[in-house]
Order: sequence, then C-alpha cells, then structure tokens
Amino acid sequence: MAGHSKWANIQHRKGRQDKLRSKLFSKLAKEITVAAKMGDPDPDKNPRLRMAVKEAKSQSVPKDVIDRAIKKSQAGEGENYDEIRYEGYGPGGVAVIVEAMTDNKNRTASTVRSTFTKNGGNLGETGSVGFMFERKGEVTYGVGAGDADTVFEAAIEAGAEDCESSDEGHVITCADSDLNEVSTALETALGESDSTKLVWQPTTTTELDLEGMEKLMKLIDALEDDDDIQRVTANFEASDEVLAQL
Repeated sequence: MAGHSKWANIQHRKGRQDKLRSKLFSKLAKEITVAAKMGDPDPDKNPRLRMAVKEAKSQSVPKDVIDRAIKKSQAGEGENYDEIRYEGYGPGGVAVIVEAMTDNKNRTASTVRSTFTKNGGNLGETGSVGFMFERKGEVTYGVGAGDADTVFEAAIEAGAEDCESSDEGHVITCADSDLNEVSTALETALGESDSTKLVWQPTTTTELDLEGMEKLMKLIDALEDDDDIQRVTANFEASDEVLAQL
C-alpha cells in the first residue's frame, strides 16, 4: 500500500497523533460542523455527517465534543468554511494533495505555497497531480474482525471493490459514491469499523530512499500543523527497510 495508508502507520509509530490530539479533535469537529451545516443534523439522514462522526469516534473524540460540533452548525455559530484542494510536488517529485477547510482563502493559499517552498516542494495548479490519484471510499477493520477470507467475502458481498489484509488489519476500498452503502452493509456483517472515510488512492507511486522520506515527512508534518489543513495525501512508496528506519 502507498500514500495515505503507510503514512498513517508512520504517524502511529511516531506517536504524532497523541502529541497533536487536541489539533486532531479540532479538525474532526470542524468537519462535523460543516457536514451538519450542509445537510441534516441527524447522522442517519446525512451520509457525510455520518462518516464524519464515525471517523471522530474512531479517533476517540468525546461524545460531548461531537454533539457540540453538531449543535454549533444549527445555532449558526462560527465561520463559514470553504473547502479547497491544493496540488503540488514534494521532495523527490512525490505528488501531494492537500485538502483544506478555511474561512480565509488568501491566508491558506499563501501558507500552503510557502510551506511547499520552504520544504523542497512546489505548489502547482489544480489538476497538476490529481490525475495520479483516484477518489475512493475506505473502510478499515482491525484483525479481530475476522480472517482475510472472511473479511474479503464480506467486503465483496457489501459491494466493495477490493480488500487488502495484513498483520495490522483489513483495508476495504470501494467507489467513493458507494461508501455510505458499503460501510452500512459491512457493519451488519462485521460490526463497527475502525474508520470510514473518503481518500485519495494513488494510481502511480514514486519510490523514496531514507533521505527522501525524511524530507517528505518534514513537508507533510508542516502542512498538517496548519489548522486550515484537514488531510494530506502523497503518492510515495518506500521499502520496509526505509520505513523501519524512520
């Protein structure tokens, strides 16, 4: 697997999510507020909100934080956020997609451009690297959900396109438009998932050595430190030996 999946594993090993838990909670709450504001405040009637709440729960966001984010949308509180996608190249020619949610487009564009430049990359135009990715739905389960054959069978029965299993768990992918239906069917068959979200799945990858990975990590860390940035995806590939040294 490349890009988002390996990056999540690297973050986990680094303990980064623990260090930035409050920042992570804030970004997840923002997604919930925006999703609720754009549709029905009831997750059962709003697929995007349902996925946002599920992702928040998977990251151990407290129920009161989730409820407060939904209520905030109905009270007309807070800023109105624009969703923007930035595309560019990182160190080693790796393609990078940055998803932002901002109340000030000029501020965010300036920050993203500067961050790319300072960390050995360059920001491109919309569409400059998007063709190297496909928008997919992704549902993950831990190893306790079942063996590879059991989960694969459940995934295909639910309408998913593929399922990859490893010692770390199961990653099920489907068409982006099918994510709500597939995740619901999987819950019936396998129980509550660890995570349900839309991702950018690389269709082509760029191999990096240890030095290249360290430079890319520095860029992604800097981007994710910005409160306006929701997600960063890169199409890197690295050997197990390189990943073990990070």
